[in-house]
Amino acid sequence: MARAATTSDAFNAVAEPRRRQILSYLAAHERPVAEIVTALKLDQPSVSKHLGVLRSVGLVRVRCDGRQRFYRTNAAAIRPLHEWASEFEQLWKHQLSRVKERAEEKANEVKSKSNPHS
Repeated sequence: MARAATTSDAFNAVAEPRRRQILSYLAAHERPVAEIVTALKLDQPSVSKHLGVLRSVGLVRVRCDGRQRFYRTNAAAIRPLHEWASEFEQLWKHQLSRVKERAEEKANEVKSKSNPHS
């Protein structure tokens, strides 16, 4: 089965760690490319390439002001990613609850063994 192109959908686009890093950086504010380059310590051509991929799948939007380009996240396009990941939240919470219960049981066993008359 051929691998899907990274530009085919949002899920493939965010599979790349640097693109996730860029999205996280853009989450709070619109930012110019130069600021992204400096803050994330990536080279400008790489940032531009990643922004191009994110833009092509709709995860970021661009605004031009003169020669400068400002990027921001597109929350509506990120929503399907969030909804998909949220499906696993209950599973994670359940697993953590089970770990907590087992740890408490072990702690109670240890406490009972060390103090048999309480």
